[in-house]
Amino acid sequence: MQIEKQHIIQWIALCAQTYREHQIYLDELDSDIGDGDHGFNMSRGFSSAANNLDQLHKQSISTILKNTGLTLSMHLGGAGGMFYSTFFFCASNAVGNRTHISLEQLIEVLKQGTEGIISRGRANKGDKTMCDVWLPTLEAIKSLEAGVSDEEVLERMQKAAEESAVSTVDMQAKKGRARRLGKDSVGYQDPGATSTLLMIKALGIALKSKLD
Repeated sequence: MQIEKQHIIQWIALCAQTYREHQIYLDELDSDIGDGDHGFNMSRGFSSAANNLDQLHKQSISTILKNTGLTLSMHLGGAGGMFYSTFFFCASNAVGNRTHISLEQLIEVLKQGTEGIISRGRANKGDKTMCDVWLPTLEAIKSLEAGVSDEEVLERMQKAAEESAVSTVDMQAKKGRARRLGKDSVGYQDPGATSTLLMIKALGIALKSKLD
């Protein structure tokens, strides 16, 4: 699979659409253990990023990702703005000057973005954060046997992300505002992990259009 800038543009546009559609759901999750505005912030941030896409059609993949990160840093707000913008900045650096990338290279780009989040927030696996989706999902893909189809990789990515987001229900929050609740944070799905799940689903849709 050769991934080009139009697929990255479609991904960002799908993220904006997805967060608009799930804004209330994410806000409800966040109201249980946070400020109750995660859905609003995600919708606002990615809608702003999507509005800038018309100006980026002639730009490189790296520039598209970098500008997305910049927009999110200005418009997403809250901790989500810091972490998602960091993700896209680090992903941009990982792409470098490539005009297109393979699925394997994209996975490495996602890994670099995730490592940026970890470095910024000092989160570990099991802390009940977005990293509890990114890390298991990337590990699941890495564990696949050589020779599996691109479609199988995308399906495994989505399945692992879904399972990982649900797994945060049983975790005690150790980062962010939710950590103030201590053991009372157990029993709630993490909103950041859920928005990451939605992002991965949007990526899968954008890339599957390449396979069709």
